[in-house]
Amino acid sequence: MRQAFVRATPLLALALAVGLAGCNKKDKEDPDANVVATVNGEVLSRADFEHELGRELASSATESAQHTPEEVEPYKRALVDTLVSRMLLLQEARTHNIIVSPEEVDRGVLRLSSDYPAGNFNDVLTQGQLSMAELKAREAARLTIEKLFAHQVYTRVAVTEEELRGYYAAHEADFSEPERVRAAQIVVKGMDEARRVQAQLKSGKKFADLARKYSLSADAKVGGDLGFFPRGQMPPAFDQVVFSMSVGQVSDVVETEYGYHLFRVLEKKPGRKLEFSEVRDQVEAKLLEQRRAEAQEKYEQELRAKAQVWVNEATLQAIRGRPATQAAKKE
Repeated sequence: MRQAFVRATPLLALALAVGLAGCNKKDKEDPDANVVATVNGEVLSRADFEHELGRELASSATESAQHTPEEVEPYKRALVDTLVSRMLLLQEARTHNIIVSPEEVDRGVLRLSSDYPAGNFNDVLTQGQLSMAELKAREAARLTIEKLFAHQVYTRVAVTEEELRGYYAAHEADFSEPERVRAAQIVVKGMDEARRVQAQLKSGKKFADLARKYSLSADAKVGGDLGFFPRGQMPPAFDQVVFSMSVGQVSDVVETEYGYHLFRVLEKKPGRKLEFSEVRDQVEAKLLEQRRAEAQEKYEQELRAKAQVWVNEATLQAIRGRPATQAAKKE
């Protein structure tokens, strides 16, 4: 979905994904102080707008912080634009009879909750002043908009083989594999112990056997094998040693914050350019993502162009944007 202009926070993402409650018909010729905007005759109420704005402001400040009118203004403008777009999309979904089932909503809520440690999700809802019923309504709206895009936008987007190859040729630097090394390690607590293990290696003992016997790291059970890795994936001290060694070579004792190490290089693979056949699926996914984003933006622009949208500037200017938590306390 096109990124909203309002700063994306976890709670705001939940808050903005819903069709707003309390909608009714309002004649824009007779402005009502309780109306912030109308979209094809559907009302965005001041109460709903202030609630959403309060969430955003509360997430961007400490409990005691107060926003000046100048600071609140860009939040208000961005939020109006975002909510108007949401209302337009939900209206369009209704015209196409797009709905989601309770089971789909439940699965969506479960996915959301899985992003948080056990028991913390309810705390997140409480902090955002959301009930489970409200969350489900918001998730239903979000899924509805996703279905709208899937049915009405994404089905028209495709890329040709020629375009895929053209993109690959123009971005060859993005499709390369860096030099990689496969190394093994033995790590012990002290220098004296490291020297004793080193002496055993020089006497002919196998590196993997000694790693299983003495190494403290988790890879000891597989003979100290660290697998293949490029530069930058391991600590700098590892890279400095193993990338300068030959295959089969064993290092001197290396001291790091983890202990005292002995390394052995098992294999090396030079950097190389990946062939088109190896990255075709990756290129296709990237191009499709770009095309879908462009098509989605155009679709929303077309909806906005033919819509009747009215913003009640007097009411919008009067909104000061107290965070929802402070407003609730005052009331």
